[in-house]
Amino acid sequence: MSLPVPVVTIGLLLASNIFMTFAWYGHLKFKTAPLITVILISWGIAFFEYVLQVPANRIGHGHFSAAELKTIQEVITLSVFAAFSVLYLKEPLAWNHLVGFAFIGFGAFFIFHKW
Repeated sequence: MSLPVPVVTIGLLLASNIFMTFAWYGHLKFKTAPLITVILISWGIAFFEYVLQVPANRIGHGHFSAAELKTIQEVITLSVFAAFSVLYLKEPLAWNHLVGFAFIGFGAFFIFHKW
């Protein structure tokens, strides 16, 4: 039994965004590490992001439009980043961050709403 396209697509996008977030922001805890080192490590981590992101978009396109795929990816990115920021970087989210994220959520509503 195969999983539905939305489940596979969103699952792969979620996993890819976890890798992406660590690739882009994980090095912030290691400010004394040489820049070239963190760049190379980040590229290595980002490889796995692409290994998941590309199939997610390939599988999802057709069920979702490109605009819907990008919107799903952005909402997942913000969700993963919010958790990463609080749990890994120990940076709190302020009310204005939450309001900004909510506006992006409203944008997603408009992308997915059938007019």
